[in-house]
Amino acid sequence: MIDVPTLVDQHCHGVLRTELGLGTFEAHLNRAAGPPAPGTTFFDTQTGFAVRRWCPPLLGLEPHCPPARYLARRRELGVLESGRRLLRSTGISAYLVDTGLPDDLTGPVETAAAGGADAHEIVRLEPLAEQVADTSGTVDALLANLAEAVHGAAVTAVGFASAVAARNGPALAPEPPGPGEVRGAAGRWLAARQAGGRLTDPVLLRHLLWIAVASGRPLQLHMGADDPMRLGPFAAGTEGLGTDLVLLHGYPYHRQAAHLTSVFPHVYADPGPALARTGARAAAVLAEILELAPFGKLLFSTGARGLPELHVVGARVFREALGRVLSDWVRDGAWSRDDAQRVAGMIAAGNARRVYGI
Repeated sequence: MIDVPTLVDQHCHGVLRTELGLGTFEAHLNRAAGPPAPGTTFFDTQTGFAVRRWCPPLLGLEPHCPPARYLARRRELGVLESGRRLLRSTGISAYLVDTGLPDDLTGPVETAAAGGADAHEIVRLEPLAEQVADTSGTVDALLANLAEAVHGAAVTAVGFASAVAARNGPALAPEPPGPGEVRGAAGRWLAARQAGGRLTDPVLLRHLLWIAVASGRPLQLHMGADDPMRLGPFAAGTEGLGTDLVLLHGYPYHRQAAHLTSVFPHVYADPGPALARTGARAAAVLAEILELAPFGKLLFSTGARGLPELHVVGARVFREALGRVLSDWVRDGAWSRDDAQRVAGMIAAGNARRVYGI
């Protein structure tokens, strides 16, 4: 079996600081906004089964124990101790933490301390812009402060993230908007922001993306469940500008994301969350990604949010899937063991360290 080395989790969030009941815990197992259908549970998913396989032994229980028993043990240990045990089991040496979510989650410093690892910040663009708007009374002030905030964040953050690809396709034009368009959009948004309006204007979102591109920091783009091929024009427009694009999520369009990495030299893909979602089928999904993507263009992540269990699942499923796929190819004589070990190190950590400069 190929030995997968320590990991760099290039896309994750912090963990919740509070104790969780069964319903709240279960809600965090699934990315859907709503509850499970009546009479069903999100524990009956690939992610739920993976949590029950990998996490109970870390807290002193047998694998696949009932969810209620697992959560009782979790409460017995306390949220800090259970989180520490879970995170330190992952083999993750560095976390790149997206800090832009409204939940009460640990930041990079707390996450690093709990996990016994390093941590770096990824700044989410949309919440940053909303903070700027709340302190800018005029259009001129908003636009000046927005540019200053993005470039200021780039001094300490290792990258930026945006959900615009999943929510607002028109913002992915291959060139920045004109000054008149931007001023008009800024004025409309300032008026809407006074009533609590979120940033949804495609012109201003497009302007924000291009400020981030100009910073030179890697830009993570959340694809949601959308086809990554819609990113083609934006990828073409940003080629050669010195900013790498990292495609997040996108399952079940993982093959399309892998294809884009082979077309554009500055486009990378993150297979991690797709593997965590597919659980026992992760090796098959990863093999499909490796059919298309250059191996230097794939970056591991857990995509975890809220539950330290999701960090565990992301890391364990990835290790098992990558080890199984590469070992099969070595056994068949298609790859040498040295090459398989080298590629495992690239995807697990080396590519992320190179892209983000950590």
